[in-house]
Amino acid sequence: MIEVKDIPIGKIQVGEHAQRLVIEDDTISELAASIGRIGMVNPLMVSVSGDSYLLVAGHRRLQAAKKCGLTVVPCIVAGAGKHVATEVSFAENMFRKDLSPMELACAIRDVMDKNVMPLEELAAGLHRSAEWLRRMVSMLDWPADVLNAIHAGWLSVSAAHNIALITDETYRVFLLRNAEESGATARTTAAWLQAWRSMVPVEEATTAEPVPSGSRVEPMVPQAPCICCSEVFRSDELSHVPVCAGCIRAIRNVAR
Repeated sequence: MIEVKDIPIGKIQVGEHAQRLVIEDDTISELAASIGRIGMVNPLMVSVSGDSYLLVAGHRRLQAAKKCGLTVVPCIVAGAGKHVATEVSFAENMFRKDLSPMELACAIRDVMDKNVMPLEELAAGLHRSAEWLRRMVSMLDWPADVLNAIHAGWLSVSAAHNIALITDETYRVFLLRNAEESGATARTTAAWLQAWRSMVPVEEATTAEPVPSGSRVEPMVPQAPCICCSEVFRSDELSHVPVCAGCIRAIRNVAR
């Protein structure tokens, strides 16, 4: 049975369905202003949880309601099971405002870890393959600095994949800084990865995970940024002098 009732905000728990890593954004203020003028047109959706309520859908509207000073909000109260609540939450987030790749990956892993619904059913609901879902979840094992770049929006997943394969943390941080300042496509980071692998021991380079296949890429000369000026050059224009991580940091500090 479904009913609509006014519920005090203090009795609504956000709970596990808050899929977004960062819910506050510029549009929250706009939504709060709209609610302040005309009220909340679309009720939240909650499910009963003991003496309180668990928010299923409407996280941005709840945030906006708090921002404009509301203490009571209209809600659709449904005795939905966990399966239904999760599906509604996905629909609410994905179709009202796109999730970032990081947020989507976290949400998918949460559903998979808790066995809320079969993987094939979740894949069908997202119009993706089960393998695509597994690849998205595996992304969460990448280095934290790479994941932060993806979530911040200045590095694509395909470009980040190549940088994530670079195990030298000092050099990876250097490449990420260069990518943030100058931009980097998947083609560029593939060249960086290839150049880095040319400097690692043969055993490590030959057993490393390959660059993901995709659309046909024309042969290219590996490129990499200079450790001093950060400008990108062809690998045959760079001096391949063995330098340890500590000296790289020292050179960069002097260059600043």
